[in-house]
Amino acid sequence: MFTNPYPINQLIEKTDAAFIAIHEQVKDNQQHALKLQNPLTSSQEIREIFETLTGDSLDDSVSIALPFYTDFGSHIRLGKNVFINTGAMFVDLGGIIIEDDVLIAPFVKIASVNHPVSPKKRRGVILSPVHIKKNAWIGAGATILPGVTIGENAIVSAGAVVTKDVPANTIVAGVPAKAIKTIDEDEV
Repeated sequence: MFTNPYPINQLIEKTDAAFIAIHEQVKDNQQHALKLQNPLTSSQEIREIFETLTGDSLDDSVSIALPFYTDFGSHIRLGKNVFINTGAMFVDLGGIIIEDDVLIAPFVKIASVNHPVSPKKRRGVILSPVHIKKNAWIGAGATILPGVTIGENAIVSAGAVVTKDVPANTIVAGVPAKAIKTIDEDEV
């Protein structure tokens, strides 16, 4: 499992040592993250780059279609049989955990970082992890905001903006996303 070395759900101001360390790591990771934007990168190279970025092994069953974008890279954890389609953007400083059998459609955005409301402190960051549980499906162009958990078997409809946790076996849609249906496991 993943443990974030930076404070969670509290302000990290731009003068804090953690803020400075974060930006140093971003610079170090940028050369690797840029390689994930080249659609000609092979599956084996994708795996190697992703493992270098995250410092974690990537199961052979994981498939990532390029381009893939990340602003940090080190705080992404993927389970087995995860599929990430083209154009995904992961803002992962707060941590993004994706469990087994999750489907991520094209152009999905997942953010685990926010900024304070106060204009005086807005350059700081607040880290809130995102957790997508087993067998969830995130539809095309959906946005998952910081601190959200997507429950097991849940579906986030295309274009939805998820601001709150999604219960297991629930379909959400809209802006902001709201529950529209409970999933019947026998339904096609």
